[in-house]
Amino acid sequence: MASSTFLSALLVSLIFHNFQHSSSFSLSVEKLKEDVIVSSPKGTFTAGFYPVGENAYCFAIWFTQPPHTVVWMANRDQPVNGKRSTLSLLKTGNLVLTDAGQFEVWSTNAVTSSEQVELHLYDTGNLD
Repeated sequence: MASSTFLSALLVSLIFHNFQHSSSFSLSVEKLKEDVIVSSPKGTFTAGFYPVGENAYCFAIWFTQPPHTVVWMANRDQPVNGKRSTLSLLKTGNLVLTDAGQFEVWSTNAVTSSEQVELHLYDTGNLD
């Protein structure tokens, strides 16, 4: 399994806990920062682009502590390229993963009537 430093370098630069946004928001593998950790409030779980091969990533949730066991993966059967692939939280509340060609690989198909969308990563590992 990859080292903790390597995994930290592959995390998306957004903290899902208490994330709120009034319009669409996107993040990508290319915007990663080594010092940004996407984690649940107590640090039990981490969410981000998880490496599954050479320049191949899946959006996943895993245990933060080694051995970094993955508990959920959005696009297990269709990894995305590390460049220009994005995860977007739309103002409709839909979470959409697109690949480098801007084709939709995975989405939540959620719809909200709220003016402000929120995304939380809880200490249970649930992303809501």
